[in-house]
Amino acid sequence: MDTSNQAAFISRIRSALGHSWHQRRPANGLFTGRPASEINSILERIKTRRRAERQQLIGRLIEMAEPINLNVVALKDPSSVAAALADLVRDKNPEWGHKKSVVAWAHPLIESLNLPGVLADQNVPVYVTELKESDADEKFREKERERLRKHIVDSYIGVTSADFCMAETASLVMRTRPGQARSVSLVPSIHIAVIHLDQIIADLKELYALIQWDTESSQEGLTNCMTFISGPSKTADVEATMVHGAHGPREVYIYVVTDS
Repeated sequence: MDTSNQAAFISRIRSALGHSWHQRRPANGLFTGRPASEINSILERIKTRRRAERQQLIGRLIEMAEPINLNVVALKDPSSVAAALADLVRDKNPEWGHKKSVVAWAHPLIESLNLPGVLADQNVPVYVTELKESDADEKFREKERERLRKHIVDSYIGVTSADFCMAETASLVMRTRPGQARSVSLVPSIHIAVIHLDQIIADLKELYALIQWDTESSQEGLTNCMTFISGPSKTADVEATMVHGAHGPREVYIYVVTDS
């Protein structure tokens, strides 16, 4: 195989970096095993962030969310979030059909909302995206996956949490895990994300510092998928007219639990 073009390309990069074009550099020492002082400062800032500063981040998040039709609501505790979510279910109708159902992540914060109990008086079922543990054959597991896919497609509201929320870009950051399918945030017409106050960070610099160097966040890494969500789905492909919900949810809500 002719690799002359590849070699010439790499040689130009080496020359541009001020290194000899024909000599390979040893890999040792190219990547540091310790964070730079700037990264340490960022991590310390996040760790010691006071409540007043976190409230300022909520204000910035709300400010940046408004132009992109993202609804941010700060509430005291999970019970307040559950009540607000019940009101939303009552007020919003499915985009297709008339039957209401909700699909939710298997997540401790969402479980604390007790959505099945809260929505019982409205006769709205809540499906949780958690595969049943079983040693059965692949055919059974595929039936389980198909069951969950059907619930996700049939539901008009999807409830998730998130790993972080960046105030500067009004972006949810979500890593995919078992029981926390990405499709819950993409398929239903309305996406609701529930997070704690301390999950709001300032910007991408803080996110990258946490993912790479924070003991807890770096241990898990990026997982097999990390999604950034900034408001509802939108496109202006047709006649330059903005349309929401063309390729995903038409409405997105972030409920922030402040008493944490």
